[in-house]
Amino acid sequence: MYLGIDLGTSEVKLLLLDDRGAIAASAGVRLDISRPHPGWSEQDPQAWWAATVSAASRLRAEHPAAWAKVRAVGLSGQMHGAVLLDAAGEVQRPAILWNDVRSAAECGEMMATLPSLPDIAGNLAMPGFTAPKLAWVRKHEPAIFARTAKVLLPKDYLRYRLCGTFVGEMSDAAGTLWLDVAARRWSDELLALTGLTRSHMPELVEGSAVSGTVRDDIAAAWGLPRGVVVAGGGGDNAASAVGIGAVRPGEGFVSLGTSGVVFVVNDRFRPNPASAVHAFCHAVPGRWHQMSVMLSAASSLAWATKLTGSSGEADLLARMEALPEAARLDAPLFLPYLSGERTPHNDANARGVLFGLTHDTDPAVLAWSVLEGVAFGMRDGLDALRAAGTEPGRLAVVGGGARSAFWVQLHADLFGVELVTLDGGETGGALGAARLAWLADGAPEDDVCRLPPVRQTFSPDPARAARLGERLDRFRALYTTLRPSFPPR
Repeated sequence: MYLGIDLGTSEVKLLLLDDRGAIAASAGVRLDISRPHPGWSEQDPQAWWAATVSAASRLRAEHPAAWAKVRAVGLSGQMHGAVLLDAAGEVQRPAILWNDVRSAAECGEMMATLPSLPDIAGNLAMPGFTAPKLAWVRKHEPAIFARTAKVLLPKDYLRYRLCGTFVGEMSDAAGTLWLDVAARRWSDELLALTGLTRSHMPELVEGSAVSGTVRDDIAAAWGLPRGVVVAGGGGDNAASAVGIGAVRPGEGFVSLGTSGVVFVVNDRFRPNPASAVHAFCHAVPGRWHQMSVMLSAASSLAWATKLTGSSGEADLLARMEALPEAARLDAPLFLPYLSGERTPHNDANARGVLFGLTHDTDPAVLAWSVLEGVAFGMRDGLDALRAAGTEPGRLAVVGGGARSAFWVQLHADLFGVELVTLDGGETGGALGAARLAWLADGAPEDDVCRLPPVRQTFSPDPARAARLGERLDRFRALYTTLRPSFPPR
């Protein structure tokens, strides 16, 4: 058995994978987010560890025979978060997360100081990345910055708790703005921008390589054999790609999780920062990927569910799907920028907008507006990838949003691309983390990184896309018109 641990924004998920590639069991524990100020997003790393321990305990209790056969562990996690440790390895402050936009000013300062930053890092300086967060801490919390001895990404903090070592890997490190992405190593020039050196950084390995072993005391407490190896793992999106077998150039996926992603594998470093497209290392050696990212995807649906007082997302979606098409085409437009936006706007100040409300706007109509607005934002991201020279073929859909066939079909129509859902696709990074553990145990990539069975295929409907075309044009014009009016966060 191979154990995948995926540290998401809303949940820690653990998954057991057998050596035939079948999912044996999984367990998850929910996480809370703190938003102490507008535009801020934080979590307590200690809560991540506590949730991981709890999920492991449950998985062990419910599946003792499978648990006893674990040979290796893989890690996946939300990217870009800043975990600051002192010389004793103690957490100095809550982790600043990927969807925190407080460091917009620091991004401008970094770009002005080092205009060649995108050439090295492959990306523009954006508040979501890790380096601007440390620039903010250096400016606003100098005592904490001075005490910081190590900076870890979220999943690598879990590795530290599991193994007692400071190790990261290429795909997650590529999202810090401290990595020379083409060379797959830390950049002294980029680190110096934020007053850091390589001594502050973890050692780097490839995602499919061994990064250490589980500490004996943790193994004893968890009921694992001694010497269980821990793979390098991957950032959540790269791990998700491994989970659905997207490791060859041109393969990719659409993720409808808390954030929204279009991910396509490349055989070389292909940056295009002008369109706010991300160029990162993949979690397997010798490959990279391009990615568009919107900050609020399924989290927009969660917001709408809470706003309308609905009993749950499934209930709200069922009411929405019963709407006649005429009601959808006359619904308000929704700009899904609840946390600002990355691709294609790179606009930390962007806000969510409902435009065109009437007395007839009920929860079902509002839900449609939200789903449509997210799909429009995802289409903007795909167009940015196409402008960067990447034309995907068939794409898999992963993440919690993949459970809605209606929403997946809407994306297929707007993308003009065949989409598929897969058995186990909703497991996201946890499956990929388990597969990376399997690779670290010595299995061949071709045996491990196979496409899971296709659950459902969604072919694009050009006629429906044409009917939505006018609304897409208005969606884009609305952002352009309102952008000067968004207040700074």
